[in-house]
Amino acid sequence: MARVRRGKVGHRRHRAVIKEAKGYWGARSRLYRSAHESVMRGLRYAYRDRRLRKRDFRRLWIARISAATRERGMPYGRFTEGLRKAGVEINRKMLADLAINDPESFGELTELARAQLNA
Repeated sequence: MARVRRGKVGHRRHRAVIKEAKGYWGARSRLYRSAHESVMRGLRYAYRDRRLRKRDFRRLWIARISAATRERGMPYGRFTEGLRKAGVEINRKMLADLAINDPESFGELTELARAQLNA
């Protein structure tokens, strides 16, 4: 079988990896093998962390809502139960935003939830 010379194709592939590794420290940005390992690992972390970010934000929103409802004398679980019974369909991201930026409206939601639980 004839020998295949891959100069142009291989060089192009190496250049692409080195370009992807721009900003990495030392050999990781200059040498193909180190750069390739770092880029592959970085892509794995990026894939994983795109999913983790969603979990992290949900936990943050729940913590903020919980803190705001406890200030008003109601635990988070009871608050969400009251909103569900009242038919209020606001997601946690919006509730957390209301708790921080519009405490009056959030207080009204808390009272609505409390009224539904007592009814």
